[in-house]
Amino acid sequence: MILAAGRGERMRPLTDSLPKPLLEVRGKPLMQWPMEALAAGGFTELVVNTAWLGEKISGRFGPNPLLDGHPALSISYSDEGHDFGEALETAGGIVRALPQLGEIFWVAAGDVFAPDFVFTQASVDRFAASGKLAHLWLVPNPAHNLKGDFGLSAEGLALNSAPEKYTFSTIGLYRAALFAPPYCGIPAGNPAGAKAPLAPILRAAMDNERVSAELYAGPWTDVGTPERLLQLNTPR
Repeated sequence: MILAAGRGERMRPLTDSLPKPLLEVRGKPLMQWPMEALAAGGFTELVVNTAWLGEKISGRFGPNPLLDGHPALSISYSDEGHDFGEALETAGGIVRALPQLGEIFWVAAGDVFAPDFVFTQASVDRFAASGKLAHLWLVPNPAHNLKGDFGLSAEGLALNSAPEKYTFSTIGLYRAALFAPPYCGIPAGNPAGAKAPLAPILRAAMDNERVSAELYAGPWTDVGTPERLLQLNTPR
């Protein structure tokens, strides 16, 4: 699943007429980078959730895009804007899309730039065998999030409390059971369009040692401001 429903308020005025995931980074729409990486890893069935200017995203990629020689993707769109008038936040959007997702699935944000991240079947297999409900990739803290989000134990568990915390990259593997009781009370498919953030669900599962994590050391940018976008597009 590619998350692409946000309004991108901090990116205005760039996002007044274009959804943030379609802003170009090094010649491609920002969200195309994880789409191509997923395709390269053999993960060709995607769900993309949309809200703000969502028709521009579905119009740009359609249902079966061929991206720079990668295997053809099959994209289903979860149009939260059309169905409910606004984005449902991360967990609300994932639960809305659950009927279109498998028992285990990737989630990546369409507004994060991690050009070297590799989506592998081996990662999926390890996660499936672990019995955990989520596996997160964490990154060194950027200047805009120096306190970090989650800790990491020596055994590879994600922690709520730790002396040292890292930033959640937004890339993760999930089991559908995370988005069911006792961690999430929204019915699968989210028929009422309930809005819900992801962090409280993850934190509750962390308290039960059901979330694993690892560090990712490759280049990573949360493209949250025009300045960060400019930096990525400035030749070095």
